Amino acid sequence: MRLLVTGGGTGGHVYPALSVVEAMREQGPSRREADPSRREADPSRREADPSRREQGPSRGDEVAWVGRADSLEQRIVAQEGLPFYPIAAGAMRGARGLGIARSLGALVWGFWQARAVVARFRPDAVLATGGYVSVPLVLAAWMRGVPTLIYLPDMEPGWAVKALALLAKRVAVSFESVAAYFPRRKVLVCGYPVRRALWRTTRDAARRALGLDGALPILLVLGGSSGAHSLNEAVRRGLEPLVQVAQVIHVSGPEDYPRLQSLREALAEERRCRYHLFPYLHERMTDALVAADLVVARAGAATLGEFPAVGLPAVLVPYPYAGQHQQVNAAYLADRGAAVVVADGELSERFPSVVIELLAAGERLRGMGAAARALAVPDAAGRIAGELRALAGQRSAS
Repeated sequence: MRLLVTGGGTGGHVYPALSVVEAMREQGPSRREADPSRREADPSRREADPSRREQGPSRGDEVAWVGRADSLEQRIVAQEGLPFYPIAAGAMRGARGLGIARSLGALVWGFWQARAVVARFRPDAVLATGGYVSVPLVLAAWMRGVPTLIYLPDMEPGWAVKALALLAKRVAVSFESVAAYFPRRKVLVCGYPVRRALWRTTRDAARRALGLDGALPILLVLGGSSGAHSLNEAVRRGLEPLVQVAQVIHVSGPEDYPRLQSLREALAEERRCRYHLFPYLHERMTDALVAADLVVARAGAATLGEFPAVGLPAVLVPYPYAGQHQQVNAAYLADRGAAVVVADGELSERFPSVVIELLAAGERLRGMGAAARALAVPDAAGRIAGELRALAGQRSAS
């Protein structure tokens, strides 16, 4: 199967799609793709650039990503070794006046770029996970008769997903309550796809990999893909009492990292070794999630899948300028006993007291972890991968 993937802007749009690609690797090619005589009999499926044959995620499959140049998605996808096609895209949320005109112009230019990508790559299917960069590719694929599956990571669809769902053959959602936003005939309720390593990594192995002391509880602070200044400020102000009772893994994002690094160097040595600061974590993020006893984070879409997968209790601080998506995501976990929600405006006042209180309440923390794990769906990525193969097969048979 030849698959184009698109989605970007946040890690919550990128990592679920990479989890689906990973599931495709493990499944291996379908029977049709594994038959070399059938592939040779169809010259239209041959790749024009032979050097790219070895870059597919599994034998018989070829996968490439379409996203914005110099973007978060490009940096993450580069680490996975997938071919990347950059196109233009413009966000409409919050745009005014000339900003709207620029965004529309970027979308139009991105559409023509996406048309060229589709013509060159000749995909059998498209997987889109949202973000405005998805719009040009899904439209270009629809015009060429290429079926699209949209995966919605959030509890509510944004503008882009609502529009693209009209063109998609299938819409995959994590939860039954989200299905009502789309025509039922298109909906696949599958759970949230996460990396296989989250199911397979043990806590002891994760803590050893990060050089952590198992005698103290471990707090993970995540500011999202590019950091969150208010979370970083809360850590800066409350770091001394935190490192007295816990080890802190802090993913700050690059902007605040130098100042926080200076703060770390100023700590006494016995405290400094308890504060593990990173501008960003890539392959080590799995270890951080598995190792932690509690996480403080925004309430992006990834929280709905990754925290349940490892049974990780959470203090969620929804980003106040992300529409209602993060508020709804946080409420979903909090209503089921898996998280505590703190408003961004209350963070400086309530942090670190909320964190220290939870770390000391072992029975409550264990109950939150069990509530989180009860929400996990281990086979979500495999179900989406199977649905993509079915769509590709229907197109080939037509």
